[in-house]
Amino acid sequence: MTYSTPSEYHNPMEPHASTVLYQADGSLQIHDKTQGTQNCQDYLHKVFGLEKDKIRVLAAFVGGAFGSGLRPQYQLPLAVMAALHLKRSVRLTLTRQQMFTFGYRPRTVQRLRLGAAANGRLLAIGHEAIGQTSRFEDFSEHVVEWSGMLYHCDNVQLTYKLVPLDVFTPLDMRAPGAALGMIGLECAMDELACALAIDPVRLRLTNYAERNGNEDKPYSSKELRECYRQGAERFGWESRNPEPRSMRQGRQLVGWGMAGGVWEAMQMKASAKARLEADGSLVVSSATTDIGTGTYTVMTQIAAEASGIDVENVTFLLGDSSLPTAPLQGGSFTVSSVGTAVQQACQALQRQVLEVAKGLHPQFASATPDEVRFEAGKLYVGEQALSMAELAASQASGAIEVQVDAEPDKKREAYAAATHSAVFVEVLVDEDLGTIKVNRVVSAVAAGRVVNPKMARSQILGGVVWGMGMALQEEAMLDHTLGRPMNHSLAEYHIPVNADIGDIDVLFVEEHDEIVNALGSKGVGEIGIVGVPAAIANAIYHATGKRIREFPITLDKLL
Repeated sequence: MTYSTPSEYHNPMEPHASTVLYQADGSLQIHDKTQGTQNCQDYLHKVFGLEKDKIRVLAAFVGGAFGSGLRPQYQLPLAVMAALHLKRSVRLTLTRQQMFTFGYRPRTVQRLRLGAAANGRLLAIGHEAIGQTSRFEDFSEHVVEWSGMLYHCDNVQLTYKLVPLDVFTPLDMRAPGAALGMIGLECAMDELACALAIDPVRLRLTNYAERNGNEDKPYSSKELRECYRQGAERFGWESRNPEPRSMRQGRQLVGWGMAGGVWEAMQMKASAKARLEADGSLVVSSATTDIGTGTYTVMTQIAAEASGIDVENVTFLLGDSSLPTAPLQGGSFTVSSVGTAVQQACQALQRQVLEVAKGLHPQFASATPDEVRFEAGKLYVGEQALSMAELAASQASGAIEVQVDAEPDKKREAYAAATHSAVFVEVLVDEDLGTIKVNRVVSAVAAGRVVNPKMARSQILGGVVWGMGMALQEEAMLDHTLGRPMNHSLAEYHIPVNADIGDIDVLFVEEHDEIVNALGSKGVGEIGIVGVPAAIANAIYHATGKRIREFPITLDKLL
């Protein structure tokens, strides 16, 4: 089976813009739309030969990015070039049409070959993908790897090829590689289920993988079975008639489809600083960003829990290249990376506070960390309590400050780590007009510890909506003479709007993981979109009996 996906553009609500404030000493203070202030600082240092202490990049708030801010876009060096030449401040903002002139999700053509026994057991998987790149730069994605890790199969062949074209270089976009590769794999699995007359959920359970086949490692945790079970139960999957075109609501054909999802749970090196002030407030900082994911809130929660200081007395600083080192925000690894650094910084602060208490109060001199608890801004040993604020005030600096550098634990090396999901979709297809409505979606996600369920749910909702766009609407239509998109506006580049959205039910499956990181968190930014386009395509087949393998699935293709 061959599946094709088009080029797609990030289209965050906020366009890319850079404001360069030229300082009297020749240094630059820059406000940029970016997913990594230190990445931009390093880029400008290398391109313009400026010392890093002469460049400060700020990004306190980012109005969406989805990968478009992972590398500096061209308005940044142009604005800096102008500021240095004119020796004055400069602002450069891209128009919406100009937002279509740089990175995008690349087009793919995927060929899937599956061999299975009559009982559904996979005997062979072949996944070949062809992606595109520019002629001046190689850009590759992990499109086919997922076929070697989601299901157990002894014979797997994965092939990825790049075609250089006269176009701009692609760029990572939400769930890069996985959002595309899982379309091919999960649509092919549905076709196999139909060919064998086996329920799609049962087929996936038959081929459930306890280990990552690519690395031959066990998973640190994996509750995908529960995702299948709870998702199917919430959706009412057992009431599904497997025969295509067998379910109706009046003139509407009803289709039910499902797909699995997977995304690697990564952790990067990160640093964080924790400073306890004399008034009892805690300021924690790291040079990460918040692209609308709730980083401010989640890091504040982690700091409050790890320090024993009430959340209203905790402030988290980010979006500043002068703060402790942090990785780019992307790949669903911000909580696991920066969150771990924040947790460790606050724990180190507690140890420092205890040492100060021992020096000032003899009755605490023999106290061990196991005998001490921190709660509501106080240090307790048994019934005796000391104010953390007073301990900070006793210092010459009027504060207690620590900084830590966190990195992945060595015990992770023996395991594979991933977030998983099961997506169930109901579509309504007008039998006469061919119009498609995604009526309801159930997304069951296993992502380790979910630090803030409200914000995590919003991440999944956004991913599901984006998955609808990938399945039914999004497509960059290129002028093959100029190599540029013709539909370079939000009027002509179609994305889902509120009227397109039905009921979306998100449930988080309980999953404990003491290996992936100390927080037990895996991240949810990517997993929400993975599997959704395939589930919709499978539901459309169930509704109509027509298998559309060219995405997006538009009315003309269905008719």
